Amino acid sequence: MSIRFTAKARRGMVALTVAAGLAVGVAGCGGGGGDDKKPESPASASRTSGSDPSAQEGQSDQPLAELKGSDGLLLQISSAQRDSGGFITVNGTLKNDGAKDLLIPAALSGNETEITKNGPSLGGATLVDSKGKKRYYVLRDTEGRPLTTTGLGTLKGGQSLPVFMQFPSPPADTPEVTLQLPTLSSATIKISG
Repeated sequence: MSIRFTAKARRGMVALTVAAGLAVGVAGCGGGGGDDKKPESPASASRTSGSDPSAQEGQSDQPLAELKGSDGLLLQISSAQRDSGGFITVNGTLKNDGAKDLLIPAALSGNETEITKNGPSLGGATLVDSKGKKRYYVLRDTEGRPLTTTGLGTLKGGQSLPVFMQFPSPPADTPEVTLQLPTLSSATIKISG
């Protein structure tokens, strides 16, 4: 229970940090006609809905993609939403399809020291844009914390957990990317928005 509270508290702080950064960035750009909506970043809202399973259930009955791991670990992607702030937020559900308790692999955090020192997360995730020949890594806040679900531990048999990951956005003419996470299979996902 305290892990969930800590993860929600961190997501709240990350949302506040991103919103403040966007507000400063928009003010520094002179605020053109269409920039009025940028401070209300859908990415902040998606972090809130990322911790609310009912919000994700309404998005789609069929997942966009499934990434399979060992011992019954499954990541189902429900959305990959591009927003006007230059981000892509990927939402999904991490599941233990097995009957036994499953410790989330530490490798999902990746191997970057700055990310791993913030605890277990999905910080090792990347988006690969084959068309543009680029790889996009999970964004970080100003203190080096990954903009993704953190505080991952053990999933009981049959348990699922809503998760999110936020990345820089590939160009608008890139309709799909490949999501990769250490220890899981890769999957191509379509970007909406």
